[in-house]
Amino acid sequence: MNHQKFPRRHYLDNLRWMTVILVVIYHTLMMYSSVIPLGTLGESGMMYPTDSIMYFLYPWFMVLLFIISGISARSSLTNHPGDKAFLKKRTIRYLVPSTLGLFAFQWIQGYISMKLCHSFENLGTVPKPALYLIMSVSGTGVLWYLQTLWIFSLVLVIIRKITKKREKLYPKTEHFPFWGMLLLMIPALGFAQILNLPIVVYRLGLYGFAFFVGYYLFAHEEAVEKLSGYSIPLLIISVLAGIGYTIFFWGQNFADEPVLNHPFSIAYAWMMCLSLLGFGRKYLNFQNPATAWFSSKSFGLYVFHYLGMSASAYLLHEYTSLPFVLCGVLSLISSFGIGWGLYEIISRIPVFRWLVLGIRKERSNTNVQ
Repeated sequence: MNHQKFPRRHYLDNLRWMTVILVVIYHTLMMYSSVIPLGTLGESGMMYPTDSIMYFLYPWFMVLLFIISGISARSSLTNHPGDKAFLKKRTIRYLVPSTLGLFAFQWIQGYISMKLCHSFENLGTVPKPALYLIMSVSGTGVLWYLQTLWIFSLVLVIIRKITKKREKLYPKTEHFPFWGMLLLMIPALGFAQILNLPIVVYRLGLYGFAFFVGYYLFAHEEAVEKLSGYSIPLLIISVLAGIGYTIFFWGQNFADEPVLNHPFSIAYAWMMCLSLLGFGRKYLNFQNPATAWFSSKSFGLYVFHYLGMSASAYLLHEYTSLPFVLCGVLSLISSFGIGWGLYEIISRIPVFRWLVLGIRKERSNTNVQ
C-alpha cells in the first residue's frame, strides 16, 4: 500500500487540538466546581454560570477523540502496514507513558491529587516505598485515555489476526447512509451500559464503540463528506440539545449515574460528534503555521496540563486569599504555560522523554491519536 491511499486529513488534526484545549478548559472549571466533589475545590452546594460549560462539553468531547483515534488507526495501518509495527508504536506512545511514566514523573501528579483529596491524613503510618507506589498509581490522571487507546489498539490487532486482515466489514461501510449514522446512537447507548469499570472514566463499552466506528466507518472520507452536507443543521440541533441537556440535569453530577449513560446524554453526545466531524470536514480542512503548531503541541498539552492546573489551584487555595474567579483564571493560564513548558523540557531529555512521553529520539508530530 502506498501513502496516497490515506492522505492526511487536516480537519482531524484541527478537531483534535481544539478538543484538547476544551479538555483543558473543562478540567480547570471542574477544579473550582462543586458538581464533582471529589478532589476539587468547589464550595459544596454552590453552582456557577461557568458550570454550564462543563455540562455542555462532558458528554461528547472524549467520544469525539476516540472516533478520531479510530480513524487515525486506519490511517496508520493503511500507510504503514504491519500489525507488529503498529502495536509496537502504540505501546511506546501510549502504554509506556501511562505505566512506566507514572513512576518516572507522574507520581508528582499523584502527590498533588492526594493532597487535594486529603488522602495523606489517613496514610500516616504507611511506609515510604508503599506511599511512593500509591502516589504513582494516583498520578494516572488524564493518562487513562492513553491506557484505553492501547487496549483498543491491542484488540484491533487481535481482530485483524483472527480475520487474517481480510477487512470484510470496512468495504461494506463505504456507502453507509446518513440516516444510518444517526441511528448508530442506538448501539452507542447499548455499549454505554457495558464494560464500565469502577473508575468512571474507563467507559470501555462506549469509547470502544467510538474507536471502532471511527476505524470501520468514519475512516471513509465519503462518510464524513455526507456529514459535512448536513453540518450546519446538525450543529444547530446539537447545540440546542446541549442547552436542553444542561437545563435538564442542572445540579446533578453529570459524570456519574444516572446522568452519565442516560439516553439523553448519549443521544446528545452522538449528535454533537457527527455534527463536529461534518463541520470539521467542511470548514477546518486546512493547515497554516498556527494550526500546525497547535497540532504538534497537543499531545504534550494533554499529558501535562492537569499537573499545571491542579498544582497551581492547590497552592493558590492553601497559600493565598485571592478571589475565587482570579484563582480560576490563574489556574487556566498555568494549565497552558506549565503544560507546554514541561513538554518542551522533558521532550529534550534522553530516556526520560521515552518514559514520560513515548519519544525515543527526535520529537515528531506526537498528536494524541
